[in-house]
Amino acid sequence: MEPRSLISIIMAVKNTGPYLAECLDSILTQTYENWELIAVNDHSSDDSWERLNDYARQDKRIRIFQNTSQRLNPALKEGYQHCRGTLINRMDSDDIMPSDKLEAMFEVWTLHGKGVVVAGGVKHFVEKGAVGPGFQRYDQWLNQVARTSTHYQQIYKECVIPSHCWLIHKEDFSAVGAFDPDVYPEDYDLCFRFYQKGYKIIGIDKILHFWRDREDRISRTWMEYKDNRYFDLKLKYFFELDRDSSRPLVVWGAGRNGKDLIKVLKKYEKGIHWVCDNERKIGKDIFGFQIHHFSSIKSLNRPQIIVVISSPSVKSEIESYFTKWGKNPVEDFWFFI
Repeated sequence: MEPRSLISIIMAVKNTGPYLAECLDSILTQTYENWELIAVNDHSSDDSWERLNDYARQDKRIRIFQNTSQRLNPALKEGYQHCRGTLINRMDSDDIMPSDKLEAMFEVWTLHGKGVVVAGGVKHFVEKGAVGPGFQRYDQWLNQVARTSTHYQQIYKECVIPSHCWLIHKEDFSAVGAFDPDVYPEDYDLCFRFYQKGYKIIGIDKILHFWRDREDRISRTWMEYKDNRYFDLKLKYFFELDRDSSRPLVVWGAGRNGKDLIKVLKKYEKGIHWVCDNERKIGKDIFGFQIHHFSSIKSLNRPQIIVVISSPSVKSEIESYFTKWGKNPVEDFWFFI
């Protein structure tokens, strides 16, 4: 393989005119120069198309297209059809790349080759004021996942790879369906398809993407992102990839998250052992399931345990119980929140 492979950067553009110059300039200043940008305009009503044309005239590595359909996934799919690179990356049109992003990901990827996805760290930013505490916690968690390369161990909590901070060989990307599935959140579904295919994810302990937070970003405005627990998506893949029907299934947590998960889980399985530590709920019948004390887990034969608890301190306490009981992550238990 040639030492400096062409990297195709795919970017959908929708009414991000005010941010495009900063975004495109950050791509133009990459220390890794063998890239092409495939920018697909998704029916913008602002001056995004004109700005893209200005940059495309200045640098032949920027190639621009119009979305022949509507919305994000079709725009990404349109862009992928025009890729000529060996390696694939994705960019959001209101975000910023640090100058060594492509270089850092390529250097790690080339040590491993095909069958590997390289993922980096991220940092949210806003034009004015401070980033909200929720996004700060998400950044910290994502960067911890990248630092420890525990993507699959934590995949049922949240999307473990930011949509714009990965690098993969084009043949590997095509093998998992690329952008074809019309599923949202598209980045989370892609993570599960990497998991399904058995690709190794190598995390880089470095901030390789600056992620803009703004009020009109689609993760705030589209209905598909309104409930960010994504229980439907998580359970679909859990039953495809990790569920062993010969083992008892346990749900730990009887709060709002636990109740909402059970509503979806009932579609897949009826024999659910539901536990919590709330004395007021233990022994009660909810949705046709009796709530048990969590200590009853010890009497079950090799249970698979889904934990639906959001409190960090309670999560740590639960993990200490698992350690005492000889339970292992991925093999015996999964955190879904």
